[in-house]
Amino acid sequence: MKDTNLHAKWIIKAPLEDVFKMMTDFEKFPENFPKVAESIHVTKREGNYLEIDATVKSFGQNFPVQMKTEILPGKGFISDNNSPKFGTSGHEELLLSVNPEGTMIDYTYQVAIHKRWLRIVARPLIGWFSMKYWQKAVIDELRKKLER
Repeated sequence: MKDTNLHAKWIIKAPLEDVFKMMTDFEKFPENFPKVAESIHVTKREGNYLEIDATVKSFGQNFPVQMKTEILPGKGFISDNNSPKFGTSGHEELLLSVNPEGTMIDYTYQVAIHKRWLRIVARPLIGWFSMKYWQKAVIDELRKKLER
């Protein structure tokens, strides 16, 4: 089964520390990013390693997702995510770096679609729609809240 690879970069005109704090405060995702997160519950925390039960919003529906996430201090996070109900799993990387204009977000998500019928329908949509939606729901919210 071939993964669908999503990748994009954005610049937020805000200090890296501010972007990092907002993007790794998972408990506040529903408040900060209501278009993508219905609920987030950290079920286990050992240092920078988190296990999270989330309800995310995608394609107009809510789906449970289990996340195994590592916070990379001052750099972002990586996460392995599983959503049996939606029929996907994936590896997510949100990496931050200083940019002359503020903070560069380098986002990659490798998605495996496990349901055959969903692969046929969703693969073309996921590549186009997901990153556009993520930009609107996350990046635009970061800009509204952090850029001056």
